[in-house]
Amino acid sequence: MTIASDSVRGVSPAPKARGVRSRWRMRPPADAPEHPGLEPLAARVLAARGLTRIDDARHFLRPSLGDLHDPSLLPGVDRAATILLDALRSGRRVAIYGDYDADGVTATCVLYHVLRALDSDSDLVTFIPHRIDDGYGLNAGALEQLASEGVQVVVSVDCGITAVGEAARARELGLTLIITDHHTPPPQGSPLPDAEVLVHPRVPGSMYPFGELSGVGVAFKLAWRLATLASGGAKASGPVRDLLVRLLPLVAIGTVADVVPLVGENRVLVAHGLRRMRDSGFDGLDALIAAARLDADDIDARRIAFSLAPRLNACGRLGHARDAVRMLTTAPADDAATIAGELCALNDERRAIEKRITERAMQLAEEAGMTGDDRRAIVLASQEWHPGVVGIAASRLVERFCRPTLLLCADAETGEIAGSARSIEGYDLAAALHRCSAHLRSHGGHAMAAGLRLDASSLDAFTEALVGDANARLGEDDLIPAITVDAEAAMSELTPRAARQLTSLEPFGAGNPTPRVRLTGVQLAEQPRALGKTGRHAALRVEGGGRSLRVVAWNWASEVLDLRRGQRVTMVVEPELSEWNGRVSVEPRLVDFAID
Repeated sequence: MTIASDSVRGVSPAPKARGVRSRWRMRPPADAPEHPGLEPLAARVLAARGLTRIDDARHFLRPSLGDLHDPSLLPGVDRAATILLDALRSGRRVAIYGDYDADGVTATCVLYHVLRALDSDSDLVTFIPHRIDDGYGLNAGALEQLASEGVQVVVSVDCGITAVGEAARARELGLTLIITDHHTPPPQGSPLPDAEVLVHPRVPGSMYPFGELSGVGVAFKLAWRLATLASGGAKASGPVRDLLVRLLPLVAIGTVADVVPLVGENRVLVAHGLRRMRDSGFDGLDALIAAARLDADDIDARRIAFSLAPRLNACGRLGHARDAVRMLTTAPADDAATIAGELCALNDERRAIEKRITERAMQLAEEAGMTGDDRRAIVLASQEWHPGVVGIAASRLVERFCRPTLLLCADAETGEIAGSARSIEGYDLAAALHRCSAHLRSHGGHAMAAGLRLDASSLDAFTEALVGDANARLGEDDLIPAITVDAEAAMSELTPRAARQLTSLEPFGAGNPTPRVRLTGVQLAEQPRALGKTGRHAALRVEGGGRSLRVVAWNWASEVLDLRRGQRVTMVVEPELSEWNGRVSVEPRLVDFAID
């Protein structure tokens, strides 16, 4: 069960309105389910998100592991599991080939733990490419190295679905290659890699019910099928079944880190992974949580996204992600704590580098005229930028300028340019790069994030092709940040009970954002006042319908402090609970506003 989009439901979105910072898109109202005990506001939010049936709402509010689909439905998974089990039993050397981001690292670790549990004496190794030395995904040189070291079976995780040439090289080397991935497959009519088997929820002809799994989600499904196949029955044996459950926190981290929609199976995996953060039994995960100064009982999707995932990603950006894999698999507790500390230091370094790149890229984008209406994509290259950090910096430019952004690193010695791209809603990067592929050496990724390589001599032509493609597909409104509003709300509906029920929609993230409601006919009961020492925040007291509420406006001081008592405004807010001296109240967070 997933949250249906407006287009899937066949309902046109409500008219857009403008706030101070963004366009507001109201979800079309729908008949709310008569859910016993559910406040009308919470019921309307669920209905607006496509959960109009009481059974769907119940499943969404209470995600169960029983809602996960049978792994055998996943294309290629039965054959992949059979090959891997046969390899273990025959003593052949198996390599798990992962990616260097948090999704790839956790996917590698999940599969490693289950294969090791099924055969503790198996000849099993892991390989994570170095971002700079090896580049993204399957690499012919790396495959040659693995073959020279006696590897006979290679199973990729979180990469490989576009690796046509690399798969051909694997066959030449006599390697049995299993590709498991979730990235966008090549367009229809383009060749798929000639691997022994492809495990992917969206390969052509797939009937898998949920196509939005992360790389670690696909790896978990393969691990699950390995466990059931090894047991000879429909269920995994007791110890391996327990291991699969203990691995759910790693699945949650990789899933949130890769920004896949937190609906359907992803929601189930993340919700249950969050509940088991303290009880995983993995020294490496405990060390990572401790180094991030988090309480395992309080970890939610936001803390994964802003604390745990960046530390794992920092290892692949500035160091070598194999250290993160070792921390989460074979490292003793003391070594795991040391690695976790190093990840924190790398993350601090990454933030400093990111700040410098972002500031310079914003300056260059404006100087190059790439922030105006006539150039609806940003493409910049520099020899000074770090290839492990440009992706995050590109995200910052997307936030600032609201247009697809590609930041590239140029190598003066090789004449090669490589980098990362981030997009906005409505512009599919993977498809766009395919349309411009005549100028590229390689590319791959998702609709919203991608990587690419090209020759320096092709940069100008590629830039014009990409900008032209964006100009043709993006309108003026697309370049204005948009927020989605779930429902209208009266002030009287913002009760602690309703706000608490809205929090039950967690985990929040891509595809399942924090609920937002629009308050109309709201009047400022007092003059807004500054909040905190930085001067960036403010607090507003608003009233309407005989009720008064305090609204917290983080980073809004410059806009709201000019408002005057008695002014009428329309607000978009996220209802939040506040507790002070034992008293619980609703204290909404301001998202945007418009003066009536």
